[in-house]
Amino acid sequence: MALRITDREVNGVSVLDMDGRIVLGEESNALRERFKALMAAGKKKIVLNLANVTYIDSAGLGTLVATFNNARAQSATLKLANVGSKSKEVLQLARLMTFFDIFDSDSAAVASFSAPA
Repeated sequence: MALRITDREVNGVSVLDMDGRIVLGEESNALRERFKALMAAGKKKIVLNLANVTYIDSAGLGTLVATFNNARAQSATLKLANVGSKSKEVLQLARLMTFFDIFDSDSAAVASFSAPA
């Protein structure tokens, strides 16, 4: 099943709604390409909405980490939202729960950009 990514803008924040699996191959490449397009368009606030992500493999984790690091290198901020229990389990096993800013909802993630630091 291919990873479907739709993007929307909420209060100046780019939200990528993902549906499917983040795995080695075309799915990871799709995420990387969509992220590059956002960076090229000057988008600096990005939320990955994982509500409909059914599976993440080790390559998918690598893509998430690389995307996070690329965002940081370009003075952008990347946050995760709606991380399901299976995906949380994978993040915990890889000791990445504290690496990412993770929110229970995409609206909470978007609101966090305007909250005082």
